[in-house]
Amino acid sequence: MSVSPSFEYLEKLRDFFYGMLELRDRLREKGFNWPRPYELDGMVTGTVKVKVGFPAMLRNGVIMDVTNVEQAQIAEEAGAVGVMVLDKLPYDVRKAGGVARMADVKVIEDVMRHITIPVSAKVRIGHYYEAFILEQIGVDLIDESEVLTPVDEQHHINKWLFTVPFVNGCRELCEALRRISEGASMIRSKGEAGTGNVSEAVKHFKVLYEAINELYAAYRDGDEERLRDFARQCQVPIELVTLTARLGRLPVITFAAGGIATPADAALMMWLGADGVFVGSGIFKSQDPRERAEAIVLATAHWDDPETVVEAQRMVSEKASMMGIDIKSLKPEEMLQVRGV
Repeated sequence: MSVSPSFEYLEKLRDFFYGMLELRDRLREKGFNWPRPYELDGMVTGTVKVKVGFPAMLRNGVIMDVTNVEQAQIAEEAGAVGVMVLDKLPYDVRKAGGVARMADVKVIEDVMRHITIPVSAKVRIGHYYEAFILEQIGVDLIDESEVLTPVDEQHHINKWLFTVPFVNGCRELCEALRRISEGASMIRSKGEAGTGNVSEAVKHFKVLYEAINELYAAYRDGDEERLRDFARQCQVPIELVTLTARLGRLPVITFAAGGIATPADAALMMWLGADGVFVGSGIFKSQDPRERAEAIVLATAHWDDPETVVEAQRMVSEKASMMGIDIKSLKPEEMLQVRGV
């Protein structure tokens, strides 16, 4: 990255930090509960700047789903910026059926002891106490995930109550803004997890940025009424809509997730505007997890260099890829992305 774009990115990062602080103050004025920070030798933890800034440090990186220490170590050696600990990979969650819950605390703590990169874990939508447990044991990021079985079909967790940052999924802009207004520090596409089929993630990113571009045009034209109408439609504060319109992107780091299985998939999502990618079953349900993990990390970091992406694609074989699932073959009740809208 040259000097000029670097300064431009830092200025935008500064602007959305200040915008999030302004949003916090306005939400506080409207009666939203705000976390009471813990004090340790005069230090304050869990501030908006820290909760939003931490995911920003993961930009251009890959977070990999893992179920044990061995997989976590493969992820770290491959250059992943973090791991997400689950009881089962999304592919296996889909096949097993039943109720999918948070991973075993002992497994999460074991992974934390054996690797040095950030460790995240998933909780069920609306399950406050799974989140309290993860915060207590010290995970770096919590994913309130539709991959697990929701416990509340109507409400998500109020993430302002926590000092640990949260990531939530979305299929379109209103959904993303609702999660941010609830305190999410990071957004990802939902895609259709566990399928090895990136088509839904592609659709979600295109829908997301089409709406953002329309808001940006309205902001540029001074059409405040249009911004207010959109805020009412989404049931979110006008300040959040205005901030998004002014930035021309979501005011938090946005990763792609759901069906990414090859280096080309990862590069495609970065080209569509993702800040990084989550990869789940695509790596550890393949026959070449080590090589595929390294290749996807390479393609994500250098997505704008086609020659490097070609080299990453050469590192893997389609014959070793996970067996994908055609989205059209799934019944409506088998779709995970519709949970928790």
